[in-house]
Amino acid sequence: MDYPKLVEMVPEDKLGMLSDQLLNFILTTKNEAKMTTKLASCMLSAMQQKLIKSKVGASVLLEAALLLEPEKTLAALNEMQLANLAEEIKKGGM
Repeated sequence: MDYPKLVEMVPEDKLGMLSDQLLNFILTTKNEAKMTTKLASCMLSAMQQKLIKSKVGASVLLEAALLLEPEKTLAALNEMQLANLAEEIKKGGM
């Protein structure tokens, strides 16, 4: 799935809120064993560079959240009025 392309569908004013929600799912998951080292490194790098609430950071968070908590992530997208993004993810094989 092309996560950077998917994040392009998110309006700038919702990026921060989306990043916060996705990060919450990632930090509270019981499925942490599914997290890859590469993905964790990308998240850490985005945080260190203060890019976690940018499109780059949101892309990494979206990938991690869908890996760890797919149902919660899709539900949150719908609640945030990003149903078009949720539908695009479903079409992509989620």
